[in-house]
Amino acid sequence: MTATSPAADPVASVPAAVAIEGVRAGYGRIEVLHGVDLTVPAGGIFALLGPNGAGKSTLLKVIGGRVPKTHGTVRIGDQMVDGRSPEELVRLGLCSIPEGRGVFPNLTVRENLRIWTYRGGVSMADVEAKAYEVFPRLRDRHRQLAGTLSGGEQQMLAISRALATDPKVLLLDELSMGLAPLIVADLYETVGRLAARGTTVLLVEQFVTTALGVADRAAIMVHGRIVDQGTPDEMAAAAQGAYLEGGRPV
Repeated sequence: MTATSPAADPVASVPAAVAIEGVRAGYGRIEVLHGVDLTVPAGGIFALLGPNGAGKSTLLKVIGGRVPKTHGTVRIGDQMVDGRSPEELVRLGLCSIPEGRGVFPNLTVRENLRIWTYRGGVSMADVEAKAYEVFPRLRDRHRQLAGTLSGGEQQMLAISRALATDPKVLLLDELSMGLAPLIVADLYETVGRLAARGTTVLLVEQFVTTALGVADRAAIMVHGRIVDQGTPDEMAAAAQGAYLEGGRPV
């Protein structure tokens, strides 16, 4: 079921930043995604909602080239993802911030920032300037090992990757996990600024209210399938039943 028909959908004419058709994928013999169809319009923030085990994180990994699909197609803009390594996808403008933040815990903050320059086309001075302007706390901790930072500070460091590279598409997996609400609000404000300057954000989030508070569009995934999609207002009520069906209340 979809909340809006293509004819009535105000974003139907917007170019797709990510287009997924009939995607199946999983781990070994266990299939997690059962023919996923999803179009993420360019620009703005698109929230992918659903209970634990719905397949949301697996879908992000498929898009990012970290989990191979067994069927279907994935495009980023007009580029097919099939057969491309995560490194190649980064060069196409894809940035992934995985669940667990994805920083290098045994490197300092500054050393982590230096790694963001390895894509090319950006200097260390620019990376530091952008990171410290948005997250002054990182400047104060630039010699500190990333693994000793607080959870919120680690997420700031992870998001600095997107600040540094100005990606076309940003994949965010469970940004709010284990963080205090005020820190989450600040981080999502930064994500909103990224979207405002042209980055398409596809985020996975367990907390419906948090996600729908920042999203322009949303879809609900249950048992490896997209079951509904539409505006945040349309998805607010639909999410309650989907989460209960998936075994976890909102």
